[in-house]
Amino acid sequence: MIFFRATKYLKYILLSRHRKGHGIHSPFVFDLVARVFRNKIDHNIVCSIEKVRKRMISDRRSIAVKDLGSGSEKLKTNLRKVSDIARYSPVPGKYGILLSNMAAEFGEPLIVEFGTSLGISTMYMAAAYTGAIVNTVEGCPATAEIAKENFKEAGLNNIKIFTGSFDEFLPVIINYNIKPGLVFIDGNHRKEPVINYFNQIAKISDNKTVIIIDDIYYSREMEEAWNEIKRNDKVSVTIDIFRMGFVFFREGINHNDYIIRY
Repeated sequence: MIFFRATKYLKYILLSRHRKGHGIHSPFVFDLVARVFRNKIDHNIVCSIEKVRKRMISDRRSIAVKDLGSGSEKLKTNLRKVSDIARYSPVPGKYGILLSNMAAEFGEPLIVEFGTSLGISTMYMAAAYTGAIVNTVEGCPATAEIAKENFKEAGLNNIKIFTGSFDEFLPVIINYNIKPGLVFIDGNHRKEPVINYFNQIAKISDNKTVIIIDDIYYSREMEEAWNEIKRNDKVSVTIDIFRMGFVFFREGINHNDYIIRY
């Protein structure tokens, strides 16, 4: 799997376009890359969330983790230290900042996250746009409780966390009868479930919805899932930054798939 990712990353480096958007002919994508991807974030947001991450990395507690997805590649046992989860599971800071910028731009009226973990990505999105509720789901009760502690420490009150499977969470979101603004799919790295979650969210999405899928090159089947999603008839634009894939349903834009250096 390491060789697979290394090969894909080399291909990404060779094919990706300029990190500032140079050479991109789509006005929508150029504006997104030049303005949103490169937008400065409030320094206080980063400091607050990274302070929580740092505390988690020093947390020597062990918890019994209930994995409902594909499980962790690095953490093989169900009894895990919080410090190890903090090192390997949450999104790195640079991608947290990107999620924050995307939430600020596209979060209205509803942000949805599949896979809370310790809540680092959740907090980045919630802090950027306090006018929207971030609905997030975590399959492990013990991990969800720690995430709640982290939300409280960060002073974020616009997060609603559900404990259970993604399949149990989806009907809740669908029953809101609200078109989501931003959806972040993480926590399950298997082809069929990822495609299923995407298809169900796509049905309740509109022209303004953005779906972000994490770890699109985690494995061959995640790459297969990403390629199938790109071919969906409703999709107009996709952006591949290697770590994540961005899916847009914008009307009036010719379908195109972009690979952008980030």
